[in-house]
Amino acid sequence: MTTASKPPAARSTYRHGDLRRALLEAGVALARAGGPEAVVLREATRRAGVAPNAAYRHFDSRQALLRAVRSAALAAVARAMEAELAALPQDLPPAEFARANVRAVGTGYLRFAQAETGLFRTAFAASDDLKERAQGRPADAERSGQSGLDPFELLGAALDKLVDAGVLPPERRPGAEFLAWSAVHGLAMLVIDGPLGPVIGPQMQQIGQRLLDMVEKGL
Repeated sequence: MTTASKPPAARSTYRHGDLRRALLEAGVALARAGGPEAVVLREATRRAGVAPNAAYRHFDSRQALLRAVRSAALAAVARAMEAELAALPQDLPPAEFARANVRAVGTGYLRFAQAETGLFRTAFAASDDLKERAQGRPADAERSGQSGLDPFELLGAALDKLVDAGVLPPERRPGAEFLAWSAVHGLAMLVIDGPLGPVIGPQMQQIGQRLLDMVEKGL
């Protein structure tokens, strides 16, 4: 066995919290390379350089690690959306600024999907997020961006701006986030995992802008 192929040497001690962080970072790296199916607790412990049973103090199952990795991936999506929002001119007229906010969150979402496909798949793997919110449970802060909002909340805030600016009638606001999200997410998945990849993959951002125009007009 060559030196390059040897597994990381096991560490006997970790400062408080370091092992959880190391395991989470390993899980995020696995997700980035292979999506949610690649997040395996044993492989994360190998990458962190510890024995498999050392992980159970922090993650008692693969599912527990996957939930933490998914939260980290959602936070990364939120930060990508926030970066687009931060780049908007602040002196736009209210209606134009509101429209630009919706476009920015959609653009950030699509760019992340194409640049970080594995993390994107992981962020939006099956979950009970919306069911938990309907039951009154608060959102997990670990899946939020710098603003304290997660991707779904950033979309909702942008749609609220449309209402405040008089662009979207208040009676059409309920449920609008589900319509907008479905359209943009559908394009992302058809490109990264479906038949549209070879057809419009290189033009995804241009097509995405047209889709966002359609979404705004359809709301």
